[in-house]
Amino acid sequence: MPEPRTSEDAATEAPAAAAIPAVDPRLLVREQGFKGYVDEFKRKIRSGEIGSLPVVVGLIVIGIVFQALTGNFITSYNLDQITLYAAGPGIMAVGIVFVLLLGEIDLAVGSVAGLAGSVWGVFATDMPDSLAILLGILSGTLLGAFHGLVFAKIGVPAFVVTLAGFLGWAGLQTWVMGERSTIPTPIGSFVGDLTKYYFSDVAAAYGLAVVVVAAFYLAQLRDSRRRKAAELPHRPHSEILLRTGVLAALVLVAAYGFNQEKGLPLSLVIFLVILLVTDFVLRRTTYGRQVFAVGGGIEAARRAGINVAWIRISVFMISGTLGAIGGLFLASATGGADRSLGGGNQLMMCIAAAVIGGTSLFGGRGKVWSALLGILVLQSIVQGLNQLNLESNAIQYMITGAVLLIAVIIDSVSRKTQKSAGRA
Repeated sequence: MPEPRTSEDAATEAPAAAAIPAVDPRLLVREQGFKGYVDEFKRKIRSGEIGSLPVVVGLIVIGIVFQALTGNFITSYNLDQITLYAAGPGIMAVGIVFVLLLGEIDLAVGSVAGLAGSVWGVFATDMPDSLAILLGILSGTLLGAFHGLVFAKIGVPAFVVTLAGFLGWAGLQTWVMGERSTIPTPIGSFVGDLTKYYFSDVAAAYGLAVVVVAAFYLAQLRDSRRRKAAELPHRPHSEILLRTGVLAALVLVAAYGFNQEKGLPLSLVIFLVILLVTDFVLRRTTYGRQVFAVGGGIEAARRAGINVAWIRISVFMISGTLGAIGGLFLASATGGADRSLGGGNQLMMCIAAAVIGGTSLFGGRGKVWSALLGILVLQSIVQGLNQLNLESNAIQYMITGAVLLIAVIIDSVSRKTQKSAGRA
């Protein structure tokens, strides 16, 4: 026979029952309607969780300012020019994102791009184009592996290793070119098509837009269902439809703009494919989680059984490989390989694009889509200045430097705010 419960037993059990939270408060946000979203937005701002908001606002401001100054900035022609010349530096910036996630830097990516383009140019004159392209890309992979090995195994700081590479590979590029100052793109080479080929059929741009929207919707729906099953904060179907609708409006307008010019550029398609693949690697694979873990804390990652040295080496290999691919795009845009390929402001553009897009310089936080957003900001500034007949490098450098400084300040303030809010 169980003993009868007394009033003291009930009083003892009551606080314990009351201490168990019924529901995660964040699950109630969307049940409160518009006010819930506003309160959640304010909470994120106070805690430093601003995400890509600054760069999106920056893009809108840039568009408004240049449209007001020129009267014809928001046009199909400018959309085509911005995306066309964003592909090469943007792909290189994706590799920089991987390095920044470790809290490191790659100062050699511009020289790697130039050397890879020169290697392709030299071999393309004497062997099949596909083999020359492969050798050019592999040269970037090998240079990245060298940077990673010296950094991870010998312990030389990445800043010093890649600074040496920045100087050394530029010299090697000149040696590879020999007495030739330029090597024109061979007729029929795929590299020539990278920035010059367009899918002229209007169905191509609209078809890609539909595929992007459908993939976004299905990914959001799958993520929401998984989080709901795990009783985690998730987006309701109505919000997913709203977000998909906004994206659909943007990409369909872009598709319309492309079709008003030459059509869908091949360079944009390749850039998007690289973004999708690298995003999947970072967010959906064990390797990607290990990259974030090493960037968040080396000692903690090592104790968790992660091969820190391999992660470091592989990240620089990725940066070198994507730098080489970006170098082929630069060669395509300039009409061939030359001694100045990858020089000038290419390094600045790549690093600035990754940071301006929202990747933290302190490691452990960022997305590959940061490269897309950041390079769109920079190329929009360049295109706007060109329309104002202010093509001077001095002005572009000053504006880009100011935008980069603002991005770093926002990142630093956001990081401090997250620490004070207990979220970092």
